[in-house]
Amino acid sequence: MKVIKLTRSSLDRVANALEKGKIVCFPTDTIYGLLAKANNSDAIEKLYSIRRPSNRPFLMLIDSLYWLKDLGVIYSPIHERLMNMFNATFIFYKKNTFPLYLTRGRKSLAVRIPPFDSHVYELLEYLNAPVVAPSANPEGQEPATRIKEAMDYFGNNVDLYVDGGVRKGKPSTIVRALYPKGLRLIREGNIPFKKILQAYKELRTTFSALPEDAPLESSSLDLFDSDLPFPPPR
Repeated sequence: MKVIKLTRSSLDRVANALEKGKIVCFPTDTIYGLLAKANNSDAIEKLYSIRRPSNRPFLMLIDSLYWLKDLGVIYSPIHERLMNMFNATFIFYKKNTFPLYLTRGRKSLAVRIPPFDSHVYELLEYLNAPVVAPSANPEGQEPATRIKEAMDYFGNNVDLYVDGGVRKGKPSTIVRALYPKGLRLIREGNIPFKKILQAYKELRTTFSALPEDAPLESSSLDLFDSDLPFPPPR
């Protein structure tokens, strides 16, 4: 178990650890998260064993809309614009359930692009790959706000801890992209859903990707994941 301070120069070390299949506790733009490289099935399985016994799919962080196509999710030009405008989490339906170690047999994935000026976004650029990023807490417990709390939770089960000070931000807002039928709020978080919905309405005047009679909002609940914290061309 190693602990390092969050600095720009430390990002290369973090990226190398993730490349080697390590699990890293890292301060995202919202709260502390547990990161593992999304294409490393062994690292993902280990993360499930220490973090989420319920086996619900993890959120993925990406640095480019390019990954949406690579991940095989179903989206529209409006969804692309919304992801660039808001650092919210969007749940997209997939064309299939593969790879199973990521989808856990479901046909949807939750993805988010962090702010371009954040350390976690810069880390994604270093890595040039998506990461899974559940919050740094055992399922059902409060997210860690300090690196010591995360260490108390996970100890040697996490390979590298990156100390970014106190993190008390709100978890990300989660929205399901009901292609082609609009948006559904799953959880209100760091961004008011009303702002996302207003932008969606305005974008519909520009794009014809969605039918005119599509509902703009649904109040129904979704069981995808109530515990999320928080997906390149150069």
